[in-house]
Amino acid sequence: MSLPTISNKPVPLLHQAQQLLKPRLHDGAISIDATVGNGHDTLFLAQHIAPTGRVYGFDIQAAAITATRVRLEQAGLLNCSRLILSSHAFMGEQIPTDVHGKINAIMFNLGYLPGADKQLITLSDSSLAALNSALDLLAPQGMLTVLAYPGHAGGATETAAVHSWSELLDQSRYSCTTHHSNHPTASAPRLLVIEKLN
Repeated sequence: MSLPTISNKPVPLLHQAQQLLKPRLHDGAISIDATVGNGHDTLFLAQHIAPTGRVYGFDIQAAAITATRVRLEQAGLLNCSRLILSSHAFMGEQIPTDVHGKINAIMFNLGYLPGADKQLITLSDSSLAALNSALDLLAPQGMLTVLAYPGHAGGATETAAVHSWSELLDQSRYSCTTHHSNHPTASAPRLLVIEKLN
């Protein structure tokens, strides 16, 4: 699948993920940033579900939670956000049960925290556990996006595991597409997009 272009330039995969999710985001919607990192995706989600929606953000690094909190505070969007210092593998336990099956959008941005220890990365086991939880949490017609980076140490293993997982999804319940960067190579990032059909 080719990437959309703006002024003859391809849209970066992260921006493409955001464009695909936008139709599912509105005031009152519920969303999850499974890996808050520096808070860019969390802010994007919060901007589109405010003021009555909710975004839940997960990260195992306190520095990521702190940076994201500051970003949300500066934007006046902390009230519609809940930041959780925990692995995304436990999102099913951390998200209130009354919104299970009602989440409109979930974003995963795998790898490591930019500007931090590159040895501390997301891992296949926890990411696959989180993705399985995400499927249960999604509302019908909800969407999750996974930005994977096979180019860093450990990234190829995780990307392959996520790809294998996606191939086993029930095609009667989930639509799954993979988007590649403008210069696809074995080490180039790729975007996995899953829509829950029913």
